[in-house]
Amino acid sequence: MCSYNQVNGKPTCGDPDLLAGVIRGEWKLNGYIVSDCDSLNEMFNSQHYTKTPEETAALAMKSGLDLNCGSFLITHAPAAVSRGLLNITDIDRAVANNFATLMRLGFFDGDPSNQLYGNLGAGDVCTPENQELAREVARQGIVLLKNTENSLPLSPTTIKSMAVIGPNANVTHTMLGNYEGTPCKYTTPLQGLMASVPTVYQPGCADVLCATAQVDDAKKIASTADAVVLVMGSDQSIERESLDRVNITLPGEQQNLITEVAKVSKGPVILVIMSGGGMDVQFAKDDPKITSILWVGFPGEAGGAAIADVIYGYYNPCGRLPMTWYPQSYVEQVDMTNMNMRPDPATGYPGRTYRFYTGPTVFKFGDGLSYSQFDHQLVTAPKLISIPLEEGHVCKSSTCWSIDAVERSCKNAAVNVHLRVKNVGNYSGSHTVLLFSSPPQVHNAAQKHLLGFEKLHLTPQAEGQVRFDIDVCKHLSVVDENGARKVALGEHVLHVGSLTHSLNVMI
Repeated sequence: MCSYNQVNGKPTCGDPDLLAGVIRGEWKLNGYIVSDCDSLNEMFNSQHYTKTPEETAALAMKSGLDLNCGSFLITHAPAAVSRGLLNITDIDRAVANNFATLMRLGFFDGDPSNQLYGNLGAGDVCTPENQELAREVARQGIVLLKNTENSLPLSPTTIKSMAVIGPNANVTHTMLGNYEGTPCKYTTPLQGLMASVPTVYQPGCADVLCATAQVDDAKKIASTADAVVLVMGSDQSIERESLDRVNITLPGEQQNLITEVAKVSKGPVILVIMSGGGMDVQFAKDDPKITSILWVGFPGEAGGAAIADVIYGYYNPCGRLPMTWYPQSYVEQVDMTNMNMRPDPATGYPGRTYRFYTGPTVFKFGDGLSYSQFDHQLVTAPKLISIPLEEGHVCKSSTCWSIDAVERSCKNAAVNVHLRVKNVGNYSGSHTVLLFSSPPQVHNAAQKHLLGFEKLHLTPQAEGQVRFDIDVCKHLSVVDENGARKVALGEHVLHVGSLTHSLNVMI
């Protein structure tokens, strides 16, 4: 799918180098290319890249577009043909790509009910197995970000009373996020938590905007409870497709509500953040009265049950953050239209993503705690890999900092890394091993990048092994200033947590 934006001044749906060259040529796409909805209309009416709708339709199809979401091609392609801007060859190619995909999917193979999955209906969505799957997906997506003195999990037999507070504590549709299906049923956080422990509830705010917080009412129930769970964050009124947040702090009076409730609480205080993206919750990270922080994303129909499973220890959290959580100052420092990844010391631009950003973070990409602890040990990994060069190669007679990743001799260069993982804690649980590489600092390379990840489930004191197969030209390459992939020569540092290993790439 080509999108609305331009890359290097060209609309993606009107760029033959991208559609025909990269996607269908280099990537060998055997299917169809479709536009995002109204991308062609944006190209003409908003970007003014073409002079007429017919020219827009012709440019897109000649560039390699086969199908568009919307009515633009239906409306304007016939006139483009009449004007000689499009020919039958262009139409035939698009039709062939579209129909070939339909044929592979069995669209023309007769009664759909006789095809694979053809007998499934709405009733199959709500089977006990699929409802349990929704719960398991939500559980695996929960990220434990703070857990002072192992305050979680809570014991339902020890906790005699719980206060549940927050505008997202009893929500349903909010948990689904964007592009949701029809849920079988909802389990809200409040419902999930009160199933195991006597619970009192106070929303604290009328909605997530929290223009006014009912602080006194919330403090009253928090001060007498054995534990407090605050379910805060955002919803689709603040972040969704076509609506971006203007800041990354908790909306309105949410922070004040959290802080005031924590002050009067006599037991563990668990902050649950429901949101689609990162939040600057440094205040909660630093507050000793807030013992635990969970990020649950928009966890789906069974989100409340999954949250309760984690809080009560029925499930050991194993999620990892899929993005960096920046401080609010980052938003104020970075122009949202500046898509440069690399930092620029001359202007103070800090860069983007874990790969390049070097400034302070609230939480890092890949952060995520467990109720257990896991040790990593390197089993096998080479210290040196030598890439043979063909006779006459320029690097044989002069100093090179890197070689082209497309070198014939580089294509077979591969290494294997084996790690032993041991659960040294008291809880069974899943653990995701994230393998990063920090390349030599040539071509303004990233400070680190993720090579791969493997997940395994271990009982207490059990061990397991994970293996990473590293294609040197693919996984250890960097992109130079001209967009070409290069393999940097020298020391590549592989790391998993605090474990590091040096791999030297030589010629």
